[in-house]
Amino acid sequence: MTRLNARTLVLSGVTAALISGCAADGSGLTETGRGAAIGTTAGAATGAIIGSLSGDAGKGALIGAVGGALLGTMVGSYMEEQQRDFERQLAPEIASGVIRVQKLPDHQLLVGMTGATAFEVDSDRIQPGFYSTLEKISAIVRKYGKTQLAVSGHTDSTGAAAYNQTLSERRAASVGYYLERSGVLPQRIYSAGYGMNQPIASNATEDGRRLNRRVDILIMPITQG
Repeated sequence: MTRLNARTLVLSGVTAALISGCAADGSGLTETGRGAAIGTTAGAATGAIIGSLSGDAGKGALIGAVGGALLGTMVGSYMEEQQRDFERQLAPEIASGVIRVQKLPDHQLLVGMTGATAFEVDSDRIQPGFYSTLEKISAIVRKYGKTQLAVSGHTDSTGAAAYNQTLSERRAASVGYYLERSGVLPQRIYSAGYGMNQPIASNATEDGRRLNRRVDILIMPITQG
């Protein structure tokens, strides 16, 4: 199992309320339902990071590590340019459904990857064929250094809850560790495992379970506020 020097946040037990988003579309959720689920996950991750940086000293240290915070007028264009870079560099992966890039409220971005493509079966070991995709992600993250990264691991609902929780933590840690090893400042990286508690699709179908087995990277601008 990999070891992560960046901060690891174990955030189990947060469940999205998704019943109203169900639809017979293969995955079991409408796009609105999936967006609500992703927003719930993002909110939990953001709250955990804010909590870990409570106090002026913690935030000041992070701002110092990245060479200063973004000014309010710069945040929107900075994150939009970063999104365009992700969409250009990852266009083949996005087209094939391996990667998704999504704009979220508050100038946040989400880059998601499917577990089946990124990892060996039932393992936190990254597939060798996925390294090139991770390197593209890492290069863009290094370029836009005034951001924090919340890496979250997720599973479907099959199997034991305790095992799924541990697997999700290990997979998030593996991606965080790869980013750190590729040159991303460890102070910027946080990893969390949610197990089966944050589905973005119905676990009643194979397509839905495939979508739920994933690792997401939530990218948040570092600001003074």
